[in-house]
Amino acid sequence: MLAAALEQIQDFAPPRRAAYVRIMVAGFAAIVLFKAFRFFEHGFWQAGQATDFAAFYIAAQRVWLGDVNLTYQFQLFMKMQAEVSAGATSFMPWTYPPQFSLLLSPLALLPGWVAYLLFMALTLGAYLAALRTIAANNFALVLIVTFPAIAVTIGSGQNGFLTGALMGLVCVNIERRPFLAGIALGAMIIKPHLAIAAGVYLLLTQRWAVIAAAGATIILSSLVCTIVFNPQIWDAWLGGVRESVSYLEGGRYPLFRMISTYAMLYAAVGSSTAAVWGQAAVACLALGTLGLSVVRGASPRFTLGVAVLTSVMISPYAYDYDLPIVGVALALLLPDLSSLATLRERSLTYGLLAFAGGYGLLQTALLAGGPTNADRPLEASVSGAALLAVLVLVLHAILRHARHQRLTGSAIAG
Repeated sequence: MLAAALEQIQDFAPPRRAAYVRIMVAGFAAIVLFKAFRFFEHGFWQAGQATDFAAFYIAAQRVWLGDVNLTYQFQLFMKMQAEVSAGATSFMPWTYPPQFSLLLSPLALLPGWVAYLLFMALTLGAYLAALRTIAANNFALVLIVTFPAIAVTIGSGQNGFLTGALMGLVCVNIERRPFLAGIALGAMIIKPHLAIAAGVYLLLTQRWAVIAAAGATIILSSLVCTIVFNPQIWDAWLGGVRESVSYLEGGRYPLFRMISTYAMLYAAVGSSTAAVWGQAAVACLALGTLGLSVVRGASPRFTLGVAVLTSVMISPYAYDYDLPIVGVALALLLPDLSSLATLRERSLTYGLLAFAGGYGLLQTALLAGGPTNADRPLEASVSGAALLAVLVLVLHAILRHARHQRLTGSAIAG
């Protein structure tokens, strides 16, 4: 079985495990260098290049031009991308909070391909460092399972490594350095919808120091953005969010790249109403699983892993490049997963997570050279189903553990 083959790596001698890790890290580095070379050789904005990072770079430039608020007007931002796209027809709307634009601003001082190389190298390095700390001997296994998600994040030039590294920092420091954990969680304001489950976990476990530090980070960063960009930036951002909702309701995003239940149902039935209700049901199931794990979970580490896993299941707006966070979740879950889940269940978990990360990449390759997102029919979105299946497997493991605890308690009492 897949689990037996992957978990056998844990029994290898440390030098052999390290060799596997070096090979995979070298592969990641090669992909980053290849993409940077493509930018340098063929032009940063050639069709087929990293449209997402192109949007990052434009937003960074607009910070220095003093009109970053224009990026939140989708039609204007579309023109900005078209003017330098060298024939590319894809478009990425801008809905990030102002903090992310401010964070990106130094990249505009560099050539596009250098900015891409620096951004990817720094964020990927931080992500791998956090993941290695959490995974320990399971590092090679986690890298294999998350390889597709890592590859698609590099290919699009997205920020999945940054959010994964921040969530990893939260998990590493939550016990011993709660204020540092809170600062890292507060920095997740760049993608707040991915921090909802972590926030619920902190409330359920009464981690008040972490919550206070996170709140202070959000408030201070918002004040800095208000001073730098002026107060109108918040109206512009909220306008972009509202326009994004209309795009989502109209199915104008590439649904096959999305990993939410919303995208799965919208692509299947074409109804935003049904998709919203389905997404709400899964979000409730995810948070309910987290709550049950807090009450009856195997360990605090496992429960924290459930919180990180469910972070990508709350919002309807989530993509395959957000899945590096799930690598952090898997690293947290693994020590207890061998006793809480059967070999078959673990095989399914590994396979489903790898499939969720790689499906969009495969579809992108198959659709290359075809019609644009606006012209092509709705493609199937199945990554959300894979993640939902993983959630059900985790819920089943928690319930099995709770049942075992009850039976053990009854036996002792008897």
